[in-house]
Amino acid sequence: MKRFISASYLLVLVFLVPLAARAQEVLPTDVYPNSRNRLPSLGADAPTGVDGIRSHGTGGVVRWESPLGRALTELAILTIARELDQPYEWSLHEMEGLAVGLEPRVIDIVRNRQPLTELSEKESLIIELGRELLREHELSIATYARAEDVLGTANLVDIVSLMGDYVATGVRLTAFNQQLPPGFKQFLPLPFTEPDDIHPDSRSRLPYVENSAGAEAATPLLYSRQLAPAGTGPGQIRRHGSGLESLEASVGTRLTRLASLIAARELDDVYQWTTNEIAAAEDGLEAAIIDLVRRRAPATGLAEEDAALIEFGRELLGEHTVSAPTYAHALRIFGESDLVDFIELMAQHAHDATLLIAFQQQLPAGQEPLLPIL
Repeated sequence: MKRFISASYLLVLVFLVPLAARAQEVLPTDVYPNSRNRLPSLGADAPTGVDGIRSHGTGGVVRWESPLGRALTELAILTIARELDQPYEWSLHEMEGLAVGLEPRVIDIVRNRQPLTELSEKESLIIELGRELLREHELSIATYARAEDVLGTANLVDIVSLMGDYVATGVRLTAFNQQLPPGFKQFLPLPFTEPDDIHPDSRSRLPYVENSAGAEAATPLLYSRQLAPAGTGPGQIRRHGSGLESLEASVGTRLTRLASLIAARELDDVYQWTTNEIAAAEDGLEAAIIDLVRRRAPATGLAEEDAALIEFGRELLGEHTVSAPTYAHALRIFGESDLVDFIELMAQHAHDATLLIAFQQQLPAGQEPLLPIL
């Protein structure tokens, strides 16, 4: 005897089946359900996100103590500096790389963006990691699997974490156009015109600030001198800031959330975008501005401070440069200390994005991604 299904029951099936399909989340094949990233959770009380990822490393100070050796950690730093077109970072670390045994031919391959032939497996893999992360804002399943196999999980976490550190450093240096002192050679093949908006003592867009007594003695040495020439570098830049708490007290959380969204959008970081979009809406950032940043629409018709922040972040993170007019505009609106703190916030997001993207951190179960990456 034939069975008949009622029309009302058919309607229930039509509407409930798609809902059930959407509710049944499908994670990427190399992501663990417990950690929601490419690394297994270390326990019920283990940290999540960036902290959880870093907890899989060796626990040492990667740049100086990695089991991979100094030559390979300097290669990782140079790869990031090249992808960011960051001449100050590159030039100092080329000298350090040579000092710790990195071969000149390997440095030249990175400098000239040449194919990764005739390199050791570890050398080629480290360069490939940096190039994929910075160019594509993703790390393919094949590259990740090869990296984990060749380097081991702990060393892979360490190398990506080190890359994140130097992405953040590069962001700081580029924002303030840090130059090498006279007499230092710039080793990257980039077009160069002597800028007219830097201070002669700090060699950046920020004036020199006297260091606290004894602090320079703790700086690592290269060839019996400080690696960062005195009065220059990320440490000098950070002395001009007052921290996130001061920034929020000065400009409000609405603008700090906008800075976070700009960074997440330029880095194609779905995880940081989604978590910050939700918080930004709660902190009063208008839906129209959120959507403008999401779509990378022109920053026209906005309040001057909103437009200045968007233009600055897009140049810095999207083009790896900040023009003199864009810098001067932002400096006039925000002042020196707040601008330094905005850049520090964006640099931290850039650091975190490197780890979150490399290890494919997923959003919490049930949270829809709010940034469509096509």
